[in-house]
Amino acid sequence: MRVVIVEDQVLLREGLARLFDDGGHQVLSTLGDGSAVADVVDEQRPDLVVIDIRMPPTFTDEGARAAREIKDRHPEVGVLVLSQHVETEHAMDLVGRPGFGYLLKDRVLAVDDFLETAGRVASGGSALDPTVVAKLVMPAAGSPLARLSERERGVLELMAEGLTNTAIAQRLVLSQRTVETHVRHVLLKLDIAESEEGHRRVLAVLVLLRDVHDWR
Repeated sequence: MRVVIVEDQVLLREGLARLFDDGGHQVLSTLGDGSAVADVVDEQRPDLVVIDIRMPPTFTDEGARAAREIKDRHPEVGVLVLSQHVETEHAMDLVGRPGFGYLLKDRVLAVDDFLETAGRVASGGSALDPTVVAKLVMPAAGSPLARLSERERGVLELMAEGLTNTAIAQRLVLSQRTVETHVRHVLLKLDIAESEEGHRRVLAVLVLLRDVHDWR
């Protein structure tokens, strides 16, 4: 995996670079702000860009805007946005695009899971932080999510995080056939067409959550 890292905090930037290096991946560039990242992507064509949502000079939405520009120019490049806190204002319009992830920075500490997530995003998959997902799947009155059982909502959370049926089965200690049944029920109750391509299923779920909760 060929990676570009955009993070203004030097220690975290260097830590991320070391993490990818140790994982056998190639770090092409590390940047302290997002002003030139789109041009760097134009030149180096990485598989993945890891970028902080808040960057200099205003520390508001610079990272989100850079992420959007990257996805507009190069839809095939994975973009993994990192945030110190849960924010849904700036980057969530990117949720429906393949190869996009949004994680809290604390997730970096779980190195193996983080690298697995980064690889999934680089391959065109999706990832959404469990903290965000947990808030989104709480059913509001009249919401289609209210149709789901507690177990089905748990499966939906893991689907929205980007996990495959096999990974969901391992996480919940269930058989894969049982998980497949739950997934079918979830998709049926939420009026989402089944797809053989896992990342499209996840994207459909993420878009539904965004629309139902009006979190853009």
